[in-house]
Formats: sequence, structure tokens, C-alpha cells
Amino acid sequence: MQAEIIISDFQPSDQDEAKALILSGLVDHWGVLDPALNPDLNDIAETYRQAIFLVARLDGRLVGTGALKPRGEGVAEIVRMSVAKDLRRLGLGRKILAELVERARTAGLRKIILETTETWGEVIAFYLSFGFRITHHQDGDVYFELLL
Repeated sequence: MQAEIIISDFQPSDQDEAKALILSGLVDHWGVLDPALNPDLNDIAETYRQAIFLVARLDGRLVGTGALKPRGEGVAEIVRMSVAKDLRRLGLGRKILAELVERARTAGLRKIILETTETWGEVIAFYLSFGFRITHHQDGDVYFELLL
């Protein structure tokens, strides 16, 4: 599978597929979707113009996303990590995350932060296995950092 995966920067032509993939992943986790909570996905190119937003394709199909959003001097946040349901647990998320971390290092960032819901045990284990450490828990979320 790895040789067929192509990770590239988001292009406006990826808009519909990327939005659908991310929203589908949220439905998988939550069971429902509140569209009002995701206005950033209505125009990804504009919303994330200061960020690195990656898409992964397998045989032409958009199967993964992940973004690195600036959050201050030397710090960026990982957001919008999503992998197609039928391709989870095959290393695709790790490949996207590795590319985001490499881009952060190349940009001279010192720290990457992120947060996820504390009931998503497999997601928490994923970030811990990559080297992130938990900084704190708050309001049902788990917060992580990775020092570069």
C-alpha cells in the first residue's frame, strides 16, 4: 500500500473530497454531525492559507488529511487529521503525521501541539506511540505536545 500513497499539499480542487472525508470521520466517531461546528471546512484553501494542509491519495482517491496550523512563535498545532474508514490502522495516518512533523522541523518550529477527545483511546495511543506526550486533560479533551 505504501508505494501507491501520494501525499501532497491541498489544492482547491481537493475541497469537496477533503471536506467529505473529514465530516465522515466525525460522524464515525460521534454518530451525528453538527455542521455549525465545522465552518473551517467550507473553504479549506482560505481557512488554512497560513497552514500546511496535506492530502493523501490512493489510486486517485483522497483517503487522508492533516494540517499544521501556526499557533505562535515556534509552535504549530496538528488539526484535521482524518483517514478513510476502510484504510485505518494501515499506517496512513502515521505517514501523514510524519510528513507534518518533518515540515514543522524544516520550518524551524520548536513544538507541535494537538488535542483530541479523551474517549478516543486508539487516537490517544496513536499520538503517544509517535512520541507526543500528554500535557493535560481539560473538559473531556486530552492535550499533547511534541518537542522538536
